[in-house]
Amino acid sequence: MTGRTVIRGGLVITASDEIHADVLIEDGRIAALAATGTPAAEAFTAERTIDATGKYVIPGGVDAHTHMELPFGGTFASDTFETGTRAAAWGGTTTIVDFAVQSVGHSLREGLDTWHAKAEGNCAIDYGFHMIVSDVNQETLKEMDLLVEEGVTSFKQFMAYPGVFYSDDGQILRAMQRSAENGGLIMMHAENGIAIDVLVEQALARGETDPRYHGEVRKALLEAEATHRAIKLAQVAGAPLYVVHVSAMEAVAELARARDEGLPVFGETCPQYLFLSTDNLAEPDFEGSKYVCSTPLRPKEHQAKLWQGLRTNDLQVVSTDHCPFCFVGQKELGRGDFSKIPNGLPGVENRMDLLHQAVVDGHISRRRWIEIACATPARMFGMYPKKGTITPGADADVVIYDPHAEQVVSAETHHMNVDYSAYEGKRLTGRVETVLSRGEPVITEREYTGHAGHGVYTPRSTCQYLN
Repeated sequence: MTGRTVIRGGLVITASDEIHADVLIEDGRIAALAATGTPAAEAFTAERTIDATGKYVIPGGVDAHTHMELPFGGTFASDTFETGTRAAAWGGTTTIVDFAVQSVGHSLREGLDTWHAKAEGNCAIDYGFHMIVSDVNQETLKEMDLLVEEGVTSFKQFMAYPGVFYSDDGQILRAMQRSAENGGLIMMHAENGIAIDVLVEQALARGETDPRYHGEVRKALLEAEATHRAIKLAQVAGAPLYVVHVSAMEAVAELARARDEGLPVFGETCPQYLFLSTDNLAEPDFEGSKYVCSTPLRPKEHQAKLWQGLRTNDLQVVSTDHCPFCFVGQKELGRGDFSKIPNGLPGVENRMDLLHQAVVDGHISRRRWIEIACATPARMFGMYPKKGTITPGADADVVIYDPHAEQVVSAETHHMNVDYSAYEGKRLTGRVETVLSRGEPVITEREYTGHAGHGVYTPRSTCQYLN
């Protein structure tokens, strides 16, 4: 562990404040902040000084939805925990919460142990786990209690993917009732998978095999219906609910209605729904397959409602659902049958920059940027103020961000282990310059200085919006 570091002259931005301050880091934690130029700040001494003049000093991003090495559709997500967390650091993210998977017929513990083995010693930044619950039974329900006690405090269920991850309403209700008792948070993939499978079969029978039909069969109304149903089941169970990757304005309306009724219901969206659309899915020569993910991309008019939801706090978090598959050899598995295209997009490296662009474009404020990308995900998943802010006692996960640097997003220059970028050619204003994880430099003036194994597993408390 290095000694002390001081970051001088930057604009420190958190979810609640903006202040020109110097930041003192000691033993991997934030030791003190003092207004730049004051005697208190001048008194900071350190072995290492970082000049942040003209730059932002922000908390490291918390990406609460990633899938490294996820098995899906006969293949695996192309980022390992090593490549994925390195790419995350390049993009200013210093904590991920990934999804451990329970396979049907196996215990939660087996799934969690498998994911610990994948991640341990391989991560450049800190990580936690959610648990995907695919097989609700008496044993699983008991295990949920044990997992909450040891810091895996959120459980994901799927109303989609029959035969793989799917849970029926009865299984969902049982898991929600259990989480109402043990303090866990149910995360829901809200799409009516049973109905969607009928529409998939009918589309393929009509010879509609191109990637754009993936978006057409996974109808916005079936996302809204499932969101509504999940909310009502949670209400019956007396449980909180977090709906992942909300993409449709009709689903946002369901969340807004529930929140207006005072229900503990939360929503997440992702950069792909804010910046991409069905226009991308319709790109010719099978290029559209690059944009196949579930929930799917929607027509452009949905974007304004998602931004509005972020401004009104009907949506609280932007995560990536980072689940990359290479175009060559992986996305191509679905040539001639869109239902065989592996579902997922790369994005863990792009999220903080895309959301800064949203600040530049006037969609959100600077503090709201930090709120939806750092502070709220940390609070939602029991890691605040250790993660998600810059305050004495917090982990020194700090990004020096140049708000004026310009960049062009490209697969040529990104660090994710995937052969395309979902945002190829997009011009962005703002770029990560230096990244500290627990006080250690992972990115130093646009050079990778981190290493696999620096990142440690982070147990989490329960959702901090419910206490």
